[in-house]
Amino acid sequence: MSLSILTAAEAAQLIRSEDVLVIGGNGGTGVPEAVIEALESRFLEQAAPTGLTLIHVTGIGAVTEKGLCRLAHEGLIARVFGSNFGLQLPLMQLIVDNRIAGYNFPQGVMSQMFRAQAGKMPGVLTHVGLGTYMDPRQDGGRMNAAAAEELVEVVTLAGREWLFYRMPVPDVCILRGTSADEDGYISMEHEATTREDLSIAQAVHNAGGTVIVQVKRVVKRGSLHPQLVKIPGFLVDHVVVDPDQMQTYTTRYDPSRCGEIRVPISALSPDPLTERRVIARRAAMELRPGEVVNLGVGVSAMIPNVTAEEGIEDMITLTVEAGVIGGVPGYAREFGTAYNPRAIIDQPYQFDFYDGGGLDCAFLSFAEVDSEGNVNVTRFGKRYDGAGGFIDITQNAKRLVFSGTLTGGGLKCRPQDGQMRIEAEGRMRKFVGKVGQISFNGTLARAQGKEVAFVTERAVFRLAPDGLVLTEIAPGVRLKEDVLDHMAFAPRIAEDLRDMPAALFREGPVGLARAMDANHDAGE
Repeated sequence: MSLSILTAAEAAQLIRSEDVLVIGGNGGTGVPEAVIEALESRFLEQAAPTGLTLIHVTGIGAVTEKGLCRLAHEGLIARVFGSNFGLQLPLMQLIVDNRIAGYNFPQGVMSQMFRAQAGKMPGVLTHVGLGTYMDPRQDGGRMNAAAAEELVEVVTLAGREWLFYRMPVPDVCILRGTSADEDGYISMEHEATTREDLSIAQAVHNAGGTVIVQVKRVVKRGSLHPQLVKIPGFLVDHVVVDPDQMQTYTTRYDPSRCGEIRVPISALSPDPLTERRVIARRAAMELRPGEVVNLGVGVSAMIPNVTAEEGIEDMITLTVEAGVIGGVPGYAREFGTAYNPRAIIDQPYQFDFYDGGGLDCAFLSFAEVDSEGNVNVTRFGKRYDGAGGFIDITQNAKRLVFSGTLTGGGLKCRPQDGQMRIEAEGRMRKFVGKVGQISFNGTLARAQGKEVAFVTERAVFRLAPDGLVLTEIAPGVRLKEDVLDHMAFAPRIAEDLRDMPAALFREGPVGLARAMDANHDAGE
């Protein structure tokens, strides 16, 4: 079997107009950047290909550059399927402007979809998305008017309702690995995630399509350890070699992110003490020893840095959707990876665990919250971010902690001397009369008796059968002027309303190990 090695430009020439194209990667990791860049160059020079259907499991890009930001050209893309668009704002803008059709499915559903397609199954049947905007009785996962096709339906099976998701069968995929041997076997020893690349390759191959994989190097036939091989050579049609490919968008290669070495966590510097750090600290106080935990993007992604400072990272198991288990997860452009991971599994298997209720607790962000406890993180203002793994996780974790500032847009506040000082209030309310889109259904959560907390820089709320209850307030913050007056509804005030711990608003550790033990002993 001879290996077909192409340049990135030659690989880009293989993509035909109106192809269904899958691009692998997760955030800023595992992205076949050289081929994506070549595809953009081809379109700008040749005005081809056109009318592509683009599929990506989660956001790929560095917000305004790289990744799928390169493909945000009208004419190149006709429609896009993705779980999140927040890391590719130019592509999101095409959706907002209704210039391409935008479909948004849960991240777990999308990662599992390729396994279904590989086995010639018609789609994914799941409970994930019921009661949210994925439900066709709301939006059916359609992000704009251009997305006219109905691809999600409600079905009744075994006496209960399910959602059935369908997606186009792919014609071509662009994936990434570390090494290819002379027969095209692909290993990922320097990758920080393994994603769903195997499932994508199987789906495309079994559909008679073309599988392209970008790697750092080509090695001798049979020299790769079989346990490191993630994609068998008979699935691979072409390889593109880019010896300069980055591990993530900010890291050329960190061996501690792929398990080659372990680094002392004490070497990680604490984040600066800001209102976001305060929120992450207070959210982390909800942890209990021995728990398996998911961490979302935004403020919640700062929690691992808190656990490192507090020395509690070994008391819990932190996980992220991409398939990383254990260690200290990164955030911002390193989100999806971790220092010192204990295991890296394929993303569909991570979501099997999540969807089955395996998570003890999940920490996520919010953009809007209403009196019923509904949460919107997916479409607000001029942003059509999409769900990522938010819906899979919030519907199935045993406990939830949502984090964010009380107001947005110009908020200036400062933790100082054990208090929170509000210097300039935000222009936008986040606690609203009715959320713009239901990403998390608070009514269903209340009916299920799910434990839910909302942590802000100045107040903590909990979800009760009658709605939101204010349970804590920051020292130095006025109840009416600084909290209630900036909410569109009146939460119930707990009879035992108490101050948030003053240590949250000072430099240095806050004693989370003691708090976790107290949580465990109290059974909270």
